[in-house]
Amino acid sequence: MTEGGTAIIFYEDRNFQGRHYECSTDCADLSSDFSRCNSIRVESDWWVVYERPNYMGYQYVLSRGEYPDYQRWMGFNDNIRSCRTYPYYSGGNYRMRIYERPDFGGLMMEFTDDCPSVYDRFRSRDIHSCHVMDGYWTFYEHPNYRGRQHFMRPGEYRRFSDWGGYSSTIGSFRRMRDF
Repeated sequence: MTEGGTAIIFYEDRNFQGRHYECSTDCADLSSDFSRCNSIRVESDWWVVYERPNYMGYQYVLSRGEYPDYQRWMGFNDNIRSCRTYPYYSGGNYRMRIYERPDFGGLMMEFTDDCPSVYDRFRSRDIHSCHVMDGYWTFYEHPNYRGRQHFMRPGEYRRFSDWGGYSSTIGSFRRMRDF
């Protein structure tokens, strides 16, 4: 992609039909650009798209590729109202610690790879705090990378609300890699 070029294209209809809107930077409110979103093309970078303006509501983490309908990005509906871009992580290392209690308390476990079932590895589905040391990660509500998503960039998350969670229940997580 060249500087200032398109990185993501939102389409009002499925299969890349209907009105469309091209975007290359973060946008806090897409409401005036299109009324619904039923398909998306991601041309470069990682994108996190949000159901509501100002980076609120359900999050969907998208890598380069084509999404001909909202179910392909695990969407619950055709509402996309804000988006953020993140460059591909080229550091190579991934490291994250999860904790069973807020403020990094209780049982801690460190991960450097994907986890299809938090319960199988951590013996709990509740993650109350997290410290991402390296790489970008995605938390999923259910095992096997399904359900609501939460984008995790390096930083300290003292409670689940810090990553936008409505509860501490996490079923799986994986590293965001350029496939």
